[in-house]
Amino acid sequence: MSMRENLFKEALLNPSVFPVTWELVPGRGAKESAQEKTLSLAKQAAESGKICALTLTDNPGGTPAMSADFMGGEIVKLGIEPLVHFTCKDRNRNQIESQLYALDRAGVRNILVMSGDYPVSGYGGRPAPVFDLDPIHTLRLMSDMNKGLTYPGIKGNISHQSSDFFPGAVVSPFKATEAEQMLQYYKLRKKIDAGAQFIVTQLGYDVRKFHEVFLFMKQNGLNLPLIGNIYILPYGAAKMMNRNELPGSVVTDKLLAELDRERNESDKGEGARILRAARMYAIMKGMGFSGVHIGGHNIKYEQVEKIISQGEALISQWADLVRYFDYPIPGGFYYFEQDSKTGLNLDKPTTRQSRPLDATVGLSYGFSRFFHNLMFDPGKKFYGVMKGLSGKVAGTKIESIFRKLEHWTKVVIFDCKDCGDCALIDVAYLCPMSQCPKNQRNGACGGSFEGWCEVHPGKKQCVYVRAYARLKKHGEEAQLEKNIVPPCNWDLYQTSSWINYYLGKDHTSKKQNNS
Repeated sequence: MSMRENLFKEALLNPSVFPVTWELVPGRGAKESAQEKTLSLAKQAAESGKICALTLTDNPGGTPAMSADFMGGEIVKLGIEPLVHFTCKDRNRNQIESQLYALDRAGVRNILVMSGDYPVSGYGGRPAPVFDLDPIHTLRLMSDMNKGLTYPGIKGNISHQSSDFFPGAVVSPFKATEAEQMLQYYKLRKKIDAGAQFIVTQLGYDVRKFHEVFLFMKQNGLNLPLIGNIYILPYGAAKMMNRNELPGSVVTDKLLAELDRERNESDKGEGARILRAARMYAIMKGMGFSGVHIGGHNIKYEQVEKIISQGEALISQWADLVRYFDYPIPGGFYYFEQDSKTGLNLDKPTTRQSRPLDATVGLSYGFSRFFHNLMFDPGKKFYGVMKGLSGKVAGTKIESIFRKLEHWTKVVIFDCKDCGDCALIDVAYLCPMSQCPKNQRNGACGGSFEGWCEVHPGKKQCVYVRAYARLKKHGEEAQLEKNIVPPCNWDLYQTSSWINYYLGKDHTSKKQNNS
């Protein structure tokens, strides 16, 4: 079977081309008006030649919808590239692998990998969240599939034919606190190390933040295409984003007030919305972004075309348009110092060492560090004692008592979920399996708001914000970007993580043995 050209990939990797993608929402149902409308808009876009790829959302807002994967297969037949949103929720690692096989066979190659919105509704009530793999794990799986996935079989290793995925990832530069923003950039590095080949920004309207992520990638040698996110923003959606009801999307009070005034105009603010999007288009192209992603609820193709044409006409004056996007989060953190002349950033990082911590660091962290160094450091004498004891206990009747003693101790101190493949050491002695609703083992998702967890806003701080504060107190916060933590090995569930560590079964001991 001959492989057709990937026009989206070719355009995105060509510096002389500025590709535009347009987001479509398949909606809930199979044969409803939403699905027919999606295909009708896709056909319009395919015939126009001005849209490089059509992005398809995957259960946005945590509610069920038509499979973006299947809709992507239908769109391929229309002669335009789909860019499927591939979230790491609602399915375990086997189902993720199965879906990737189906996408590969259908010729859907452009995949935007993200953690996904926490499930909020479904048939008969709220569904169980899965989050078995995180975006880093999924990107690694796709990278392995591109090389020809190899795994053990009955008669030896089995190797598949190489897939042809072009995977991308998401980053949010629109975070309020230092911890949240640095965590986004730490995780960005991991996503790139895991195989992301392009990056798309989250949704926001502070142009200095768009410039920040562009400058951060350039300064740190992250030479991947960067796509800017442009959402055609009506007042209703803006109000929800302002209240943090669409996690990861940032609309400040100042912008909301402007939109409120605009909706009283004769066209109910449509002209202002299109102009705002066109100005963002011009700024991003002028700034040096590789392309733009255009989204919005109930958007017509003609509106997208108008944004492109108006945006192209404004490119020569992009620097003068920066003043229209002065929407900082009050007291928000910026990675770079501000350039007062341009309204953007200087090529000089903000000094972070003297900034206050974004979370309280209690005595339990010092206690955990002390006992970890005493028991789990291979260079310490007590490590040998514990390793010898684990070897004698393993496989005997005493092992069950040993495990229960360990588990209940860790339940009291860490709210342990008894997974057996412990990640406490990776997250500053905070358990990502019990304290992150999305079980993220490689860093924060994009849904936190002002330091609060997406699922428990105002009640529970993001576990990674707390971890960042703990590590920063000791000048060690960069540890959160260094190592990719593998997915939990459920073979070890309800077994002693101490024994697994000392006998070389868990991911921490295997990493130590390979280093």
